[in-house]
Amino acid sequence: MEKLSQADIEKRLEKLQGWRYNNGAIEKSFRFTDFKEAFAVMTRIAFECEAQGHHPEWSNVYNSLSVRLNTHDAGGITTYDFDLAHTIEKIVG
Repeated sequence: MEKLSQADIEKRLEKLQGWRYNNGAIEKSFRFTDFKEAFAVMTRIAFECEAQGHHPEWSNVYNSLSVRLNTHDAGGITTYDFDLAHTIEKIVG
C-alpha cells in the first residue's frame, strides 16, 4: 500500500461528493433521522470494514456520524481509504 500524492488525493475527491481532505485524512459527516438509523448504518459499515480489513476513525452523536479515513501503516491516504469511502457512500445511499 502506497501513500497517495496530494494531486492524486484531490483528483479522487472529485468523485466523492462531500468528502474533503483535512489534516492527513479524508473525512465526511452524515446526518440521519435519529440515533437508531445512524447506528444501523454504522453497523452495516462495520461489517464492510471487517471484510475490507480497513477501519475508520469515527464518532457518533445522536443522529450524526463523522468519518475520517487514512492508512496509518502508510503514513497517509491510500487507495484503501478511497475504496472504503466509496463503500460507505453506497451504504448511506
